[in-house]
Amino acid sequence: MRKHVLYAQSPQWRALIERADALMAGADFRRHKRTRKVEAGFVTGPGGATAFLKRVESRGWLGGIGARIRGSRAARALAGASMLGAGGFAHPAPLAAMEVRALGAVRQTYVLNEALGGATIFSEYMLGRRSELSRDYRRRKRIADAVAAQVRRLHDAGIYTIDLQETNILLEEKSGTLRIYFVDLEDFRRADPVPWRERLANLVHLDRSVGRFVCRAGRLAFLYSYLGRKPGRAEARKIVGELMGIRGEIERRWRRRHPGVSGAAAPKPAAAPLSRAAGAGK
Repeated sequence: MRKHVLYAQSPQWRALIERADALMAGADFRRHKRTRKVEAGFVTGPGGATAFLKRVESRGWLGGIGARIRGSRAARALAGASMLGAGGFAHPAPLAAMEVRALGAVRQTYVLNEALGGATIFSEYMLGRRSELSRDYRRRKRIADAVAAQVRRLHDAGIYTIDLQETNILLEEKSGTLRIYFVDLEDFRRADPVPWRERLANLVHLDRSVGRFVCRAGRLAFLYSYLGRKPGRAEARKIVGELMGIRGEIERRWRRRHPGVSGAAAPKPAAAPLSRAAGAGK
């Protein structure tokens, strides 16, 4: 296997990503995520800086050939950072990116990003995991409205993501100023304009990850904040009907890919159907 460094902010970061496997196997690696194909966590870089390192295994040799053709995760992460930066959207800065190739196929990709140490995932605000946030409804509403507006601005800029999970939106608040970061840079795509269905699909993905913990009124308010207005009853029913249809397609597709899986591993429904709040039900 041969290492191909696609980008490095400095020679020091290049040297670090080239020994990524040894770092991940070391005692100082602070693991954040580990699955059969993905491993990610925090490492210490030049000058004591903390960085986030992610390794993804290709899905076999054919999958690795496909990655060479359409662009590997590392290449797509660099492209995502570029398009977000050009649009003025906050994101972790890439420090280095590398592919490991064998027989013409990409077998592993490595991405090293700036660690957003002061930021936290969206659910810390939406779910009220912090007691002071749970009590302050107006502050939570203000933050939810800001995220909805930022997602709308992303779409209006001709950018969308194939995985808008709440864990992929990080927030940092300093001195009353809220900063919203988009992460998982390899999932961003450009379309000018972003089709209506892709916009709704992004909202459905976000609702599936956060919505089950938020009341119907709160979820509907998020939708209206995204739209920038409160539509009439008939239009609201139509939009919510489209959202529920896309949600059903996503969940049916998930079940086809995971036959026999049920219970805790299956996708969770929302706390209550959004359609009731908009009058889109029976």
